[in-house]
Amino acid sequence: MSPEVYSLKPTPDQYAYAFGGREPLLTVEPGSIIDLATEDCFAGNVRSVDDLPSQVCTFPFLNPVTGPIAVRGAEPGDTIAVHFVEIVPARDWAVSTTFPHFGALTTTHATAMLHPALEERVWLYELDVAAGTCRFQARKSDFSVELPLDPMHGTVGVAPAANEVIMSITPAAHGGNMDTPEMRAGSTAYFGVNVEGGMLSIGDGHVRQGEGEVCGTAVEAAMRTTVVIDLVKGQAPPSPRLENDEFVMTTGSARPLEDAFRMSQHDLVGWTAQLLGLEELDAYQLVSQTGLAPAGNVVDTNYTMVGKLPKSVLGASQAYDGLHARLRDLGAEYLTRR
Repeated sequence: MSPEVYSLKPTPDQYAYAFGGREPLLTVEPGSIIDLATEDCFAGNVRSVDDLPSQVCTFPFLNPVTGPIAVRGAEPGDTIAVHFVEIVPARDWAVSTTFPHFGALTTTHATAMLHPALEERVWLYELDVAAGTCRFQARKSDFSVELPLDPMHGTVGVAPAANEVIMSITPAAHGGNMDTPEMRAGSTAYFGVNVEGGMLSIGDGHVRQGEGEVCGTAVEAAMRTTVVIDLVKGQAPPSPRLENDEFVMTTGSARPLEDAFRMSQHDLVGWTAQLLGLEELDAYQLVSQTGLAPAGNVVDTNYTMVGKLPKSVLGASQAYDGLHARLRDLGAEYLTRR
């Protein structure tokens, strides 16, 4: 039986700027495929190097997300699985910026300094989707370089617990603006369900981003994205998890950065112990010697760290009974017949 296929292309007034507190735009069955459109973090308002975000964007209408999408049968304590089948830039350009009080290497509201803030500046990137490249052009010299596209979504999550409403720029246990490049095509993300239906939302497309998102923005772009959504009864993780063909991954979002690191590593140790049937300290030792710890972001209202364990050490053990591989194959089959 073929999966149900849905299309979700919001109008400008349908984009959400928070997780929680909204009725679903779409309700789907587990195992469904969704072709969806997302706008960039500036809602498409920054289109040239002269369009300063402070002049063309209105706070808090930044970082729009597509959704929410309700998954029929999802209840608190369950897990929603989202496999990213395809992420394709929707336009032939993308933008990045520096902000006066945002980023890892400038004064911010939380790290107040007397020295002047950074200049607000925009970089326009030309995209060649067919060639798989984007072009960085320096603003103060003739230097330019072609960079490979690596599309991903910076903001993916579900409605928070306790009827809380959290702005889309904030990452936390529900997901949100984690800004990890691991959220690319070929990855499956797992989110604990907090409210009936789960209420999944996706946005903040990046055609590429370095780990940490150091200046505060990636190469920001509107996207055309295809996902497969499924439901696991129970087994809700404490924070979002990810999986691809090579790694299982955990996340932690908090401030300070070391707490985000500890959260991601704590879940990775516990998940490793569960998958391999290990005693906790044995799992701790294995993760310590084989794990990786890339940064998602070090700029948002919370920071995000990722813990990665190579699946080569898991042997025959499979996360969520091999759900990632099943969703991957389902998505690949859909692309061949689309």
